[in-house]
Amino acid sequence: MKISVLTVCWNSAATIRHTIDSFLAQDYGDKELVVIDGNSSDETLSIVRSYPSNHIRLVSEPDSGMYDALNKGLRLYIGDAVGVLNSDDCFHDRTVLGRISAGLETADIVHGDLDFVEDHLSKRVVRRWRAAARPAKGFRTGWMPAHPTFYVRRKVADAVGAFDLSLKVASDYDWMLRAVELHGFQTAATGHVLVDMMQGGKSTNGIRSQVGHNIEALHSRRKWLGAGAVDYALIAKPARKIGQFITAGRRP
Repeated sequence: MKISVLTVCWNSAATIRHTIDSFLAQDYGDKELVVIDGNSSDETLSIVRSYPSNHIRLVSEPDSGMYDALNKGLRLYIGDAVGVLNSDDCFHDRTVLGRISAGLETADIVHGDLDFVEDHLSKRVVRRWRAAARPAKGFRTGWMPAHPTFYVRRKVADAVGAFDLSLKVASDYDWMLRAVELHGFQTAATGHVLVDMMQGGKSTNGIRSQVGHNIEALHSRRKWLGAGAVDYALIAKPARKIGQFITAGRRP
């Protein structure tokens, strides 16, 4: 099974080496990294091009933001399965793609645990996201997988289609909701930490972005799941994350 990893970047020179190094360090051989660059003006392109690997493909041109770039990636990847690794995130260790491949032998979708880290040198964990199996009512309960750990077979990506560009911060949530709730695909959690994610991403950087994400997520549930103007998940989804901060100082 070839696993394709999509990395969207724009002026990511400060972090993208960590991302690429963690991909190349994977002990799983049948892999590709598709780097979709938004016409960076810093050293990002020269850094990516400095890696003489036939596992890496680079596309650089202007885009309309992260989700537009991901849609390009969905049109370009050649693997049997696909997922996303952000340009300031890293795979947790060298076994991640192997674990994902093993999970996809018996499931259509796999996801796993995630550590939010202060930086990729100290690896100080500030928040721990621990994946849970999908409950009976899925996204209606406030449950969701961590998108940077979310990998799907090609048939899933084909069925779900493009990221919704009308959503500014929760199109990844909407994409996962459609994959899990609308098509009957089998989902499994790996039970392992898959990604070290830098704190402060587009949907996690402060109260304002969190509120915006929750409002857009509600819009998605209303559109696809028939939720009301206010639903249980509007409260339960952010409430589920409180424990992630409480356990951050503990050993996993």
